[in-house]
Amino acid sequence: MAAGTLYTYPENWRAFKAQIAAQYSGARLKVASSSPAFTFGQTNRTPAFLNNFPLGKVPAYQGDDGFCLFESNAIAHYLSNDALRGATPQATAEVMQWVSFADSEIIPPASAWVFPTLGIMQFNKQATEQAKEDVKRALAVLNQHLNTRTFLVGERVSLADITVVCSMLWLYKQVLEPSFRQPYSNVTRWFVTCVNQPQFKAVLGEVKLCEKMAQFDAKKFAEMQPKKEAPPKKEKGGKEAAKPQEKKEKKKEEKKPAPEEEMDDCDAVLAAEPKAKDPFAHLPKSAFVMDEFKRKYSNEDTLTVALPHFWENFDREGYSIWYAVYKYPEELTLTFKSCNLITGMFQRLDKLRKNAFASVILFGTNNDSNISGIWVFRGQELAFTLCQDWQIDYESYEWRKLDPNSEECKTMVKEYFAWEGDFKHVGKAFNQGKIFK
Repeated sequence: MAAGTLYTYPENWRAFKAQIAAQYSGARLKVASSSPAFTFGQTNRTPAFLNNFPLGKVPAYQGDDGFCLFESNAIAHYLSNDALRGATPQATAEVMQWVSFADSEIIPPASAWVFPTLGIMQFNKQATEQAKEDVKRALAVLNQHLNTRTFLVGERVSLADITVVCSMLWLYKQVLEPSFRQPYSNVTRWFVTCVNQPQFKAVLGEVKLCEKMAQFDAKKFAEMQPKKEAPPKKEKGGKEAAKPQEKKEKKKEEKKPAPEEEMDDCDAVLAAEPKAKDPFAHLPKSAFVMDEFKRKYSNEDTLTVALPHFWENFDREGYSIWYAVYKYPEELTLTFKSCNLITGMFQRLDKLRKNAFASVILFGTNNDSNISGIWVFRGQELAFTLCQDWQIDYESYEWRKLDPNSEECKTMVKEYFAWEGDFKHVGKAFNQGKIFK
């Protein structure tokens, strides 16, 4: 069963497709949609994010095993089960048909009509009128198809229903007032049936149908636009004197980051939030210099240099040592996938590196393995609780705080840091390890 994290901004209808699919299939899906876990326009422009998702667009999915996907339809398909994808080749093809229908026949006119009412696109009367006609044509096709059917494909909800409902969500919420939707009663009946399914409700909440068609709001549109700097005052030197300044202004404009390409991403600016504070700011300074230990560990012998340095300088009041065991060993299959699970967690904890160190080891072989590790954090509590974007993976592990004065702790630190020893508590042979530093 799939398990991973979906990166998006709040109220992203494209992300809803994957979330609803996961509700049906039982896939374990964590959603990172707000600061500090994910800030649209910032997180998706970092090198770490772009390394996995080159376009920097959302929604984007990263599995606990390191598997990455972009494009909302692909993510929703991956998180679905066979019942949602289509139980037969014919049903699967029909599902794909309606997914394509949503992309080509619904989304373009829906965007052209709805976006101006949300203030994220300039109003164009001709374009809006054409969009209304195109929406009517799409609704007519759906209405005819649903005349003798409860759902689009087969007798139960499929990915076709999920995709088309999500593509029509803003239409029904913003512009399809009762008089407009009256000729398409089969579509409305189907839409209401779907959004009231428990799996849809868990993601969408209560969906209230539009009572009055929303119109373009010029004031709202103006407020949504980025503020332009006032043009510089002309000097007495005339046109020629102004040219160097004009060139500088053009260069400055060129350096500004380009806005996101997809129009429907524009509403994500509403979710912009200030940068989070340092999660460790409340803790007193420690005499233990983590970076110095890491240099010793990386460049010198572990047993003769790094470990003695660690214990001689370790601050028992300012830092704590924890033992972690992966909760779901029965789900671990090929060893390389299990290692990707560890690496994926490390990547998502990038901002924790300054205040933590860990050695996590995979024990066993293909289809018979487990994962455990030793973590050192600043403070006396689990560091993951200090910051929301550090909480994506840690609940998949059992955590036990160790007493740094105990022989058990010293033995485990030695074995995990050196990647050698009896590992009596494990019961499986060392396979390979990963270091978080």
